[in-house]
This record gives sequence, C-alpha cells and structure tokens, in this order.
Amino acid sequence: MSKPSEFPADDMLTGDDDLSMQDQSEISADVSSQSPEERIQSLVAELAETGKKALRYQADMDNYRRRARREAEDTARYAAMPLLTELLDAVDNLNRAIEAGQTSPDSTALAEGVKMVAGQLAQTLENHGCQQIETVGQPFDPNQHQAVQMIPSDDVPENHVAAELRAGFRLHDRVVRPAQVMVSTGSKA
Repeated sequence: MSKPSEFPADDMLTGDDDLSMQDQSEISADVSSQSPEERIQSLVAELAETGKKALRYQADMDNYRRRARREAEDTARYAAMPLLTELLDAVDNLNRAIEAGQTSPDSTALAEGVKMVAGQLAQTLENHGCQQIETVGQPFDPNQHQAVQMIPSDDVPENHVAAELRAGFRLHDRVVRPAQVMVSTGSKA
C-alpha cells in the first residue's frame, strides 16, 4: 500500500481549495509584473512576516500551557478547602465542648457535646463522599475488611464479620482505610 502524498495533485483540488480564474490571473499578473529581485524581496518579506506570526503563536501557546499548568496545580493544592472549612467548624465545637467540660462538673454535658461533634464530623465526611464501611453481620470482603482475628460465634454465620475493631472508610468507590474486623468461624460446636 503506497503512502498518500502530503500535497494533493492539482486535479484533486476541489471546493474551497480552488482558486477562481480571476484570482489566478491576478496572481500571475502580479508575479509577471515583478522582476525576479522584487519577487525575491517580496517573498523574503512574506517569509519574515510568517516567521513573526509563528513566533507569536508559539509564545501564546507557551503562555497558555504555563497558565493551564498553574491552574491545575492550584486546583490540586486547594482541593481540600471546602472539606477543611467544614472540619474547622467541628474543631471549634469540640473546643467549646472541652471548655464547657472544664467549667461544669457534670461530665454528661461534655459527653453530649463530644457526641454532637462526632456526628458533625461524620456528616462532614459524608458530605464529601466519604462513607463508613458496613461491617458487623456483613460477609467478609478482603477488599474492604482487614481480618485481625477469627472467633467462633453462634450468632454470626461463618465468614461474616462478628465485630468491628476500627471503622473503615470509602471515598466514593475507593477504600481509604479498610475496617479492622473479627471474622466468625461459625458456631463453637
């Protein structure tokens, strides 16, 4: 199979590529009225202008690439800004709970405040696509669970999670941290 020519043959030119007869006659009239030296000078000037345009286009493209790279870096660098803003609210509430616990001898108020902050943190994580992995009673999945121990259990079927030692989390469809679990070996008998 032969490689196609980079330039179409004259008889293959059609449509917008065709020069009208009037345009062709004007070009040939311009060329024939110029001496070879004048023609060379006009071609050199045209070449210089085309070179300047090419340099401008290259500079514009370089500037565009730099700007796009800088914007991508800024986007990646500050992507966590909305999450941090919400987390700072939770940190403020946790500090208020600690202050309230220091001034009040009632520890139930402190416990209630900390429980509210934990709920606020869980909601913030969920708002950003981070969800806790379900564990207890679920079939053991090595992609989401990290088995720490096997235990016999009459209540939980074999190869199902019997207890959770540390919560696991998933960001959208990717595991951030697997849950540490105890897996049932079935009944003791």
